[in-house]
This record gives sequence, C-alpha cells and structure tokens, in this order.
Amino acid sequence: MYIAGFLAMLAPLVVLHELGHYLVGRMFGVGADAFSVGFGKEVAGFTDKRGTRWKLSMLPLGGYVQFRGDMNPASMPDPDAPAGADHFQSAALWKRALIVAAGPVTNFLVAIAILASFNALYGKSVTDPVVQILSEEGAAAGAGIAVGDRIVAIDGQRIEDFSQIGGIVAPYPDEEMTFRVERAGRTFNVPLTVAKLEEVDRFGNRFSVGRVGIGSGPPSFAPVGPVEAVGLAFAQTGQILDMMVTGIWQIITGRRSVEELGGPITIAKFSGEQLSLGFSQFVWFAALISINLAFINLLPIPALDGGHLAFYAVEAIRRRPASPRSQELAFRAGIAVVLALMVFVTLIDIAKLPIFGS
Repeated sequence: MYIAGFLAMLAPLVVLHELGHYLVGRMFGVGADAFSVGFGKEVAGFTDKRGTRWKLSMLPLGGYVQFRGDMNPASMPDPDAPAGADHFQSAALWKRALIVAAGPVTNFLVAIAILASFNALYGKSVTDPVVQILSEEGAAAGAGIAVGDRIVAIDGQRIEDFSQIGGIVAPYPDEEMTFRVERAGRTFNVPLTVAKLEEVDRFGNRFSVGRVGIGSGPPSFAPVGPVEAVGLAFAQTGQILDMMVTGIWQIITGRRSVEELGGPITIAKFSGEQLSLGFSQFVWFAALISINLAFINLLPIPALDGGHLAFYAVEAIRRRPASPRSQELAFRAGIAVVLALMVFVTLIDIAKLPIFGS
C-alpha cells in the first residue's frame, strides 16, 4: 500500500506540475529538450515531433522539464548553447517568470479544484461558534469561558463558524491566544494558553496539536453552489498554507521537534494509509501534498522555482541578469542545500521506522 499510494500520489502531481511549466513555455514558443518523470537513468521514453524526449526515469522522487538552451534540468543557462528563438533564455523576462511560476500555480489550482469538489459534494459548515461542550480541565474552562459563550474572534481573526476554531488553535500548542467572547450582550477578551496534546491516529502516527477543550455539539452543513465552493477552496488553501508556514517557523525556532519533518518515506507511508481509508481520503490528502509541493518549490532557494523567480526579480531591478559565474555558484549552492535537506529528512524518516523502536 505504501508503494502504490506513493506512486499514485506523487506521479500525477509531478506530471501536472511539470506540465504547467511545459504548456506555458510552449504557449510562449519555448522549446523543450526533455520532459522527465523521475530523475536519473531513463527507463522508458519516446521523442515527439517537436524534438522533446518524454521519459520515465529510475528515481521517482520528482521530475523536470529541460527547456532548450538550458545546461541541465535545474535551468542553469548554457553559455555554450547557440542563440535560438525557441531557447528559454531568449524569452522576455516576464515570459520566463510566468513559465517558472506555472508549475507551483498548477499545483495550487489542482488543490483548489479538489477542495472545491469536496465543498460542492458535502457543503459547508454552518455551525454557530457557541460553546456547547466544555471540558472542565481544558484551557478554555481554566480561563473563564463558559457554556453558552459565543467566540467572536481569536487573536483578531473573526470567527463566523465553529469549524474555524480548531484550525486556528491546532498549530499553536503551549502558546497564548486571545479569545474575544460574547456573553449576555457583553463582549470581552479572554487570554488563555493553548494546551498541548499528543493525538494518535488509527495507524499509530503521533501529532502534537493545540486544544482548548470546547465543542459545539453535532455540526450542521449547508449546500453551496459552484462559485461559493471555489471561494471556500481558496480560503481553505490559504489556511493550509498558513499552517505549513507556522509549523516550519516553529521548528526553526525550536518550538516544535525536527522529528515532525517528513520526507519521501513519510509521504509514502501516509499515502498508503490514506489510500487504505478510501478514495475520498486519498484525494483529500493529494490536495494537501499538492499545496506542499507548490509551497516548497516557491522557496527562494536556487535550483527551485522560487530561486529562479528571485533571480528574475533581481534582474528586473538591475535591468540586467546576474553574471553567469554568480548564477552558477548560486545554483550549485542551491542544489547542495536541497540535497542536504533531502538527506536530512530521509534520515529522520528512517529513524522513525518501527524497526528502530521509535
């Protein structure tokens, strides 16, 4: 299940990401030498009439489009390549930026389409943000919140539906938040420290999450139209992105353990587990991974899409590109950083395997 889930999850998302680059490049007249799913030695492939080599490579941990005039799959300019109208480096700056941004944008659009479909199928929550269940030992009760209180806002973020509360609180265990509460026509602030709980799912995966000990009772749902479903999907994507950024920042600042990072083995494990739960669970997880891929690729690290966009921003300001030498050094450093991160998270993945007793 791990292998099947991993391949069924990653391969389509990688293909769609790279197709975003390829199709926008083709729209602007840029040729491609290779379109690869995976890295390393070619396993199978064919060459189309435009001269693009479509191939499946041995290491299925990503993919790339190598545009004409590039030295390698990381899109380092080839100084020895003859000038050509269909070369990537010959395209206008804004066209190159759009081609590079198309991959992550495609991943975001895939996630939004999935989430919008779920919204259209299941509707949206319309549960009043009123406390109906209160844990006597929870953080909310300890701070003075009572049954019947309406949660108006949390840290200045307005609460329209009870379902928002869990997503806002979960990323902040052991941190202080301010709840704006309405009681008997009076509104006041309640500062509280979010409790840190370790939750375990049916597969034994452990997660440190923030909880305050309140509930709403049975949730209510209302149907939504196509436009509202898409709008909700955009908002949900933004919330997931915010949780990702918050989690990474907490790891960097030491408020979360680096053991919460996950690499290819963790993705394979979770993919197989979600696949075993059914199609809908698997597809929802695919939306999460698609957002993750987009976010990672937009990081300003040379060799990633975000690194290219950073170079283009500098080029737009300076009115000329960085020197070939500085670009080469930056790309080499970027590749080294990416490989080091891959090794690091893979070692964490291996250490978390049951065979090591963790």
